[in-house]
Amino acid sequence: MNDLAELTARMRTFTEERDWRRFHDLKSLTLALTGEVGEVAELVQWLPASAAEGDIDARLRERLGDELADVLLYLVRLADVVGVDLGAEATKKLATNESRFPVDGHRGVAPDRR
Repeated sequence: MNDLAELTARMRTFTEERDWRRFHDLKSLTLALTGEVGEVAELVQWLPASAAEGDIDARLRERLGDELADVLLYLVRLADVVGVDLGAEATKKLATNESRFPVDGHRGVAPDRR
């Protein structure tokens, strides 16, 4: 299951079957998402720089996969609750960034936030 719409529908069904809709509001889902991102950060905070190139062991990769899945599921649920088409918005944002940061002039250069 890689389709975002299918994942959204499954999350909605999962929530409704458990009568959890009342717990899935903007604030609660945002805080839950933030907590899960924190768990990802906790796994990588003391890794050496070589880990940035993917030099991690199988156990850490498995744990990261589990936490990243939590992040994705909360993000998908949050987008559904607030009525945002996450796929469309991500596509639009990527197009904006492609225009904002063309390859010429930005290759290998961190974006200037000023």
